Amino acid sequence: MASQHKNLQQRVADLNQLEETLNARDAAISVREKELVTLLSELLKQKKQLENQQLQLQQASHSTRKPRSPVSTQTAQSSKGQNQTRITATSKPKAVQDNVMILGGLEYIYLDPPGINLSARIDTGAQTSSLNALDMVEFERDGKPYIKFNIIHPETKEKTEVIRRVRGHTKIKKHKTEPQRRPIVRLRVRLGDIDEHISFTLVNRSKFNQQVLIGRNFLRDLAIVDVSKQFTQPKMVLEQ
Repeated sequence: MASQHKNLQQRVADLNQLEETLNARDAAISVREKELVTLLSELLKQKKQLENQQLQLQQASHSTRKPRSPVSTQTAQSSKGQNQTRITATSKPKAVQDNVMILGGLEYIYLDPPGINLSARIDTGAQTSSLNALDMVEFERDGKPYIKFNIIHPETKEKTEVIRRVRGHTKIKKHKTEPQRRPIVRLRVRLGDIDEHISFTLVNRSKFNQQVLIGRNFLRDLAIVDVSKQFTQPKMVLEQ
């Protein structure tokens, strides 16, 4: 028995060490991803500046040309049998438009349910988005797991109840504390032209200014973040 107990303790210690190593690697990857997002944002800015400069030069060059007399684009033959030159008009250059949305460090999102606008922290270092959840109560309905929780309405400051199906749980381990088991739910998020259903981990975020943190599970392939900007997208107009 003593030997088995010692082996179990060793396995637990090994697993804890492995978990710490994985957490350190995840932190390093997050830092690297932030650097790459910043570089990509800077490259896009420089690209647009160069395109605008090129367009201005082309327009300036076009405006300095001498006007030509109108000619037909059809090839005609004179009475002496001489051919006129065919002239084809060229279209004006168009500026290249990128489909990637650039967001600021803070943005307004529309969250459904409960169908309200909230200010959100946009964090490329977070893998999964998280939502402030107060008074959480898990229960079963028709044999399936559900959770009831409250969020604070940003205008009335009153609690707004939300009930959602629980999609799973995740364990968050912090230094020198017991792992936290957080439920995961899916909610609809609208931000600018983006309209997605994504997963949120529920956690008490009362100590933070923003009740919502938007992570990479929403941003991936859809937007990049420029932390020097804020609230680049307008609030969604709610129907009365």
